[in-house]
Amino acid sequence: MKNTILILFAIFMNTLAFSQDYVTKANAPEEAMNHYKEARALGNKSAYEKSIEAYKKALEVAPNFIDAQLFLADSYYALEDFEAAEKWFESVLIIDKEYNTRVIYVLGALEYRMDKFEEAIVHLEDFLTFPSKSKKLTAKAKKILESCKFAAVAVKNPLPFTPRNLGAINTEEAEYLPCFTADGEFMLYTSRYVGQEDFFQSQKINGEWIKGINMGAPINTMDNEGAQTISADGTFLVYTVCNRNGDFGSCDLYFSELLNGEWTQPYNIDAPINTRGWESQPSLSADGRTLYFTSNRGNGKGKKDLWVTYRLRNGKWMEPQNLGDEINTKGNEESPFIHADGQTLYFRSDAHVGMGRMDLFMSTRQADGSWSKPKNLGYPINTKADEGSLVVSLDGKTGYFASDRADSKGATDIYSFEMPEAIQPKAVTYFKAKVIDAKTRLDLQAKVELIQLSTGLTYTESMTSKNGEFLICLPAGDDYALNVSRKGYLFYSENFEFKEVRSFKEPFEKKVELQPIPKEIVVNNPNQSTEIPPNQNAKPTKPTILKNVFFETGSADLKLTSKAELNKLVDLLKENPNMKIQLNGHTDNVGQAENNQALSLNRAVAVMNYLVENGIESIRVTAKGFGANQPISTNETTEGRKQNRRTEFIIL
Repeated sequence: MKNTILILFAIFMNTLAFSQDYVTKANAPEEAMNHYKEARALGNKSAYEKSIEAYKKALEVAPNFIDAQLFLADSYYALEDFEAAEKWFESVLIIDKEYNTRVIYVLGALEYRMDKFEEAIVHLEDFLTFPSKSKKLTAKAKKILESCKFAAVAVKNPLPFTPRNLGAINTEEAEYLPCFTADGEFMLYTSRYVGQEDFFQSQKINGEWIKGINMGAPINTMDNEGAQTISADGTFLVYTVCNRNGDFGSCDLYFSELLNGEWTQPYNIDAPINTRGWESQPSLSADGRTLYFTSNRGNGKGKKDLWVTYRLRNGKWMEPQNLGDEINTKGNEESPFIHADGQTLYFRSDAHVGMGRMDLFMSTRQADGSWSKPKNLGYPINTKADEGSLVVSLDGKTGYFASDRADSKGATDIYSFEMPEAIQPKAVTYFKAKVIDAKTRLDLQAKVELIQLSTGLTYTESMTSKNGEFLICLPAGDDYALNVSRKGYLFYSENFEFKEVRSFKEPFEKKVELQPIPKEIVVNNPNQSTEIPPNQNAKPTKPTILKNVFFETGSADLKLTSKAELNKLVDLLKENPNMKIQLNGHTDNVGQAENNQALSLNRAVAVMNYLVENGIESIRVTAKGFGANQPISTNETTEGRKQNRRTEFIIL
């Protein structure tokens, strides 16, 4: 494509005094000027090959005809013969680099495209020493200079990058835009077949992806569907639909939910997300409650910006917020991917400092909600070409992208590569469970909360599916309390200590058994749900362990991190005013028996005092200590002793 800056050279040509060592349009021999005029006319018609021949004839007559050399370089540039263009631009500078200082800029920009970063730096820095009437051109030069300096270092320090073709899912057609469930066993991707874009799905069997199958109706239609994202548990899908009658703009976001093994009829996600502009490229957070997307809607920072919106408990979405000046620029920011850690955002941009046109970047959300300065993912992940979107696995170790590399089977294939540690997000694992009634063994739908123990704040909250299943992501870097609850049942708690953990070997999967509250207690509570679990006549046979109640070492002093769980117990007792409980304290077998007995009792009493101080009548709570007499695990291991040091309660 012809360089528009060079097209304007004739307008800005310096016609002041010139050296006797070269000629210009003002004093070129007539024969040279005739060839020059012919060449300019041919160039204006994009007949660059013929214009080159005419410029060369002009230079045969007047070898130092600087205008002919300049536009000869321009013609080679238009034909993307960059080596020849560079040669003739350099010749112009040798004759007189002040004749038109814009040539210095153009040569630097050209050398940047040619990956001649050191030479480009010299020319761009030289250009910036001259006064420029164009602030826009000066800004461009500074931007390219920054990118040159970055690229010069990056290519000398390449990151390990060995893409692997994913195999069976790839065909002679184009496959791209993969997304995955948290367990990494299900992939949804877009495939283009004879001009038609549809979603395909694949399963990982024995570590390899099997051939994909068309997702079918109601998601796929005779129109195009693409640019999708799926929740970590695989039950909520958001994707892009363009140019359908009745939609808000050129492209809108749609959604569908997986219910009883079937996808629901897709619906437009509606305002305020969709506008008269272009909304596309969605990315869901692990819990499905935060949605990032790309849009060229009004009130943005540039051409295309990244936006975020949050899903309320009633299913509605909040007014989208622009991700701000740190992320968005006057250029294009596209293809957001929010990792399951909830903090690391990957995206591509043509305006941040980088290797080429569209580079991949990452940014981390800070404690105050702001985003860190974007970090270029480096070479050779980024090159001078346009880089596509990036998806990163749950553990942060594998990246996925689409490319038409030499070993691709067709137009574009999906590849994976090992993520260099420098650009990995926080490690994340998941807790996958099925909730059942402890007595009837029937599936239960329940509320699931994940609480950050360092802050006491709810990290995420959701409901299980109707068959009681849920999957919740657990990022490294904090300790978490998990609480599963349902009206008419005692709550279940679990503890995950991940503050010091960097990676995870295995996810957590188990069956959560909720103990029904005795029938007479539920019935006598007017504020309780009238739904009574079946076979709810006997008291729970198992104690409920308070897995997120913690004490100082060798002490009965409660840690502040215990507050979230203790408040759950307070709420349970207030919801069931006829419930009376006994708190049981236990220790491991380290130390003297009488000391362990006293410590276990004092810890149970400490919990009892907290309940009373928070509005529970003292006659409803008793405390008892058992020392090391009732272990639930071995005392021969660190983990076993940890399990034996516990506080629990039973219904009286």
